[in-house]
Amino acid sequence: QMKKQCDQKLLVRMKTECVPCSLNLKTQCPAGYTKITNGTGIPDCRYYLEIKTHVLSFPGCRHHCMKEFEQPECCEGHWGPDCMGK
Repeated sequence: QMKKQCDQKLLVRMKTECVPCSLNLKTQCPAGYTKITNGTGIPDCRYYLEIKTHVLSFPGCRHHCMKEFEQPECCEGHWGPDCMGK
């Protein structure tokens, strides 16, 4: 019997919010995501602080996270919700 279901593996990547690097050690990824950076994360962003009438910008860190999930898909020659053959 031929396989009817050929699910596609998808990787979804996201980055956490930019915060001061010293505070980023404890940053967690959202539920279901795996942290793929270590320590204080990657210093590739800026965060902003409002002080009275001024907005100051500081270099910060964020973590990269990823989640793998399977997208249901039918194999070639099959279709529909139940992946029926032709």
